[in-house]
Amino acid sequence: MTVHTGITRRTLVSAAATALVIGNDRQVFSQPAKRIEQYAPELDNIISISEPVQELASGTGGTLGPTEGPLWWKEGGYLLYSDIHNNRRMKYMPGQGASVAQEQVNRSNGLTRDLQGRLVTCERVTRRVTRTELDGSITVIANSFQGRQLNIPNDVIVKSNGAIYFSDPLGAITEQWDLGYPGVYRVSADLGTITLLANDFVFPNGLAFSPDESVLYITDLRRGLIRAFDVAPNGTLAKQTDRVFADLTGSEPGGPDGMKVDVAGNVYCGGAGGIYILDPTGKKLGRIVHGRPETTNIAFGGDDWKTLYFTTWNSLGSVKLKIAGIPVPVAKKA
Repeated sequence: MTVHTGITRRTLVSAAATALVIGNDRQVFSQPAKRIEQYAPELDNIISISEPVQELASGTGGTLGPTEGPLWWKEGGYLLYSDIHNNRRMKYMPGQGASVAQEQVNRSNGLTRDLQGRLVTCERVTRRVTRTELDGSITVIANSFQGRQLNIPNDVIVKSNGAIYFSDPLGAITEQWDLGYPGVYRVSADLGTITLLANDFVFPNGLAFSPDESVLYITDLRRGLIRAFDVAPNGTLAKQTDRVFADLTGSEPGGPDGMKVDVAGNVYCGGAGGIYILDPTGKKLGRIVHGRPETTNIAFGGDDWKTLYFTTWNSLGSVKLKIAGIPVPVAKKA
């Protein structure tokens, strides 16, 4: 297999680059050819450069929000994802296609599951993080901090001890928000304590733990960065360990939004031109070019957790991997 190291931007542009056209005050991007780009030999252990990049469904998303929050529901063998614009939750069943799973979901965004397998949701309309109980009732995990309402909770993950971590960026007009700053928060497993972990992000978004949960990765969408923090024994962040894990900016559209980690500690995240695959040191191993201007979120799924599902502004896609992602819900810590 050929290892495509040192690939130049000129080569990519001549092959199938994203073109920018200005017309009627709109930016229209032509779709580049779908492909797997290899930057380092180690990519061979993760994905084949000949692996097809599939588009599974489209027609979601819009001016009020993108397609988002993919979440594999292993017991049912299907994927849930958010259609923010149309205020509904979608369900993709492999071999059958996409359908509406639920409507009027408060324009939910990020989705995950807690240790008991219950759905945990970031809601945009109500500006809260909720849990759906087994009987269908709703428990509010967080809707305020120090008496002030949250901004717009975006993405959420659950640690193996049951603690819940979520990002809460600001909207377009700061004066509309009670808190006035973007934040990343931790809620204790018993929902009794909410802690502000960081508030120096421009737009905190995707969250992911390393396999041993010793590191928390957080994307800063507007800066185009993934930042990494060591996790303190009490679940907060060791601020002195704050570091730039990766810079995913570039001349092509797209930035670091949702993010996931596989069982070997490799990090998968959208960035300029596609989905980047990085090793645990932040080295870029390759890029999945799916042909859309942005990657809004990603999730592992399939019976073996070796399918990488991804959402763009208005579509759902997938690609097969050779290595499994960390399952959701994560295994409870002994």
